Amino acid sequence: MVKPSALIVDDEPDLAELVALTLHGMDLTTATAGTLADARTLLSTGRFDLCLTDMQLPDGNGLDLVEWIQQRYPQLPVAVITAHGNVESAVRALKLGAFDFVSKPVDVGVLRKLVRGAVRLGSGGDATGTFMRGPQLLGQSKVMQSLRELTARVARSQAPVHISGESGTGKELVARLIHLGGARHDAPFVAVNCGAIPSELMESELFGHKRGSFTGAIADKPGLIQSAEGGTLFLDEVADLPLHMQVKLLRVIQEKKLRPVGEQRELPVDVRILSATHKNLAELVAAGKFREDLYYRINVIQIHVPALREHAEDVSELADSILQRLSRQIGEDPLPLSDEARTALGSYAFPGNVRELENILERALTLCTGDRIEAEDLQLRANGSTLRLDDSTAATGSFASAPGGLGDQLQHIERDAIVRALEQTRYNKTAAAKLLGMTFRALRYKVKKLGIE
Repeated sequence: MVKPSALIVDDEPDLAELVALTLHGMDLTTATAGTLADARTLLSTGRFDLCLTDMQLPDGNGLDLVEWIQQRYPQLPVAVITAHGNVESAVRALKLGAFDFVSKPVDVGVLRKLVRGAVRLGSGGDATGTFMRGPQLLGQSKVMQSLRELTARVARSQAPVHISGESGTGKELVARLIHLGGARHDAPFVAVNCGAIPSELMESELFGHKRGSFTGAIADKPGLIQSAEGGTLFLDEVADLPLHMQVKLLRVIQEKKLRPVGEQRELPVDVRILSATHKNLAELVAAGKFREDLYYRINVIQIHVPALREHAEDVSELADSILQRLSRQIGEDPLPLSDEARTALGSYAFPGNVRELENILERALTLCTGDRIEAEDLQLRANGSTLRLDDSTAATGSFASAPGGLGDQLQHIERDAIVRALEQTRYNKTAAAKLLGMTFRALRYKVKKLGIE
């Protein structure tokens, strides 16, 4: 088996030797170049799985090499070695396509983690297979093709990514695809809704705490950031982070360290930060509600997820996929959409985006009495602005994701009503459906969906 090979570009013999010894201990072969010119020659004539370059070189800058590699060998992971505290240079390198960075003095443990991830990408790894087997961004429109291409390209980096877009467009799906397509795909993906954590608990939840650090802290507890160690931390609704937490998050990104509540020392942490919000972060920065320095750190690469109305030609494909998934969940054959239903969906504005499309189809599947879903089963408003929620069967629990939210409460009420009707009719589903004023298909769907035995 051929050993992975790395090119070390550094004109400091001591540092180059330290890096080479570390890589040899990881069973890699190495070559060393002291200038940009030598590095380009070696890259043009040899085969490497990783390139590590210092920022300051006798005949140029490490950023020049990053850009040169991206143009000629985009599949080759390149990481930069930066001076301590020179975060601006690291951010510029990531924007140009660098895989990651490591600061001087080089921490051997951090270097090993970086190399393991980079070599996995450089040698092919199995991330691509994991990526293709997971959830996908559907649609053949130009905007969706561009989104898929950008998502796959960004997955190969360790740069922080900010995902913007309206509610319901699929920002978390994009974040998961970035995770699955990268070197961290077999490590944890931890999604955190920053708007759902009470402000007074946020530091403990994110950073963890030591036993006795506050009333109720009866044991050490790792935070959500530590739970993502080696993997990806997805901060959804990052605009809702309080200002004091923004400062602490900034240090995690810059120094790759954190301090749990009550802990006297900082602990190293290795996570990739992805964030998202439906709000305009630039406007919040201008208004003094979001730190400008944090904005530039999390927004190294930006991905915008388009609203569904911006690629309406994809609605039909999305609808078919959603109906197949919903039917599979309850063990039923998927119902097709009539031509009239497809036309109605294609002309609807979808203020709630893909999430709203899923709600509409879930309700239609429940209400449909025939062998296909008709336009009237969709219950779309003529102006395309709101959904009719005047039927109890529309309360499927997708209005609120937080425990105890409106969706959970409606599901609980709905479940109780169905159980009472079944008990009253001695579990005759036909009679129970008639008692509830719903179709037999709708009752059967609800019984399976709610897990009623």
